[in-house]
Amino acid sequence: MTAAVVILAAGAGARVGAGSNKVLLPLGTVPVLAWSVRDALTLDDVRRVLVVVRPGEADDVAAALAPHLGDGEVGIVEGGATRHGSEWNALQALRGEIESGEVDVVAIHDGARPLAGRALFTATIAAARERGGAIPCVRLPGLLALDGRALPAELDGVQTPQAFRAAALLAAYTRADADGFDGTDTAACWTRYTDLPVAAVPSSPRNLKITFPEDLELALRLR
Repeated sequence: MTAAVVILAAGAGARVGAGSNKVLLPLGTVPVLAWSVRDALTLDDVRRVLVVVRPGEADDVAAALAPHLGDGEVGIVEGGATRHGSEWNALQALRGEIESGEVDVVAIHDGARPLAGRALFTATIAAARERGGAIPCVRLPGLLALDGRALPAELDGVQTPQAFRAAALLAAYTRADADGFDGTDTAACWTRYTDLPVAAVPSSPRNLKITFPEDLELALRLR
């Protein structure tokens, strides 16, 4: 059994204040995107790594990644108008391997989360094989509602990589395409169109998402 990892790099990243795609910004001497791509390529049971890019950015992304891949191979897929559309495009690119059984789990990750690490990828893929789906979660204490009320201390934030059994995930997205459903993340489509559970995999705040300029400095300190 082998997995595929899909890394989403098709966001605009306007809030980070970059004139280009934020995942191509340097984090140390390596682009943000390359951190997750390199981790995925070193996982023992990963057969395919796909990077989903904005239309017109395939050459720029390939050129930015090339010096950091070693002997690894990465596929480039053009994204859709939404996150869901980008995920659907990636699943269609993997359809043959999923339907043949060569790929049994697909993990989908935000390219703007460079510090997820190999252990979290491994844990979510393993949990997906066992349970059906898996998402990394981290406790979010001290949150307030818009009206100032304290929210329950047990609330968790959801991160990526999110991993799912490949055949069921492809079937879910195929149904979603027929219905015109557009989910906010992979788990939203999974829970709508399958009866399989989603396991919570413990994560940490270290797996931050690069959203604002100061996040780059913080990630550099945490790496």
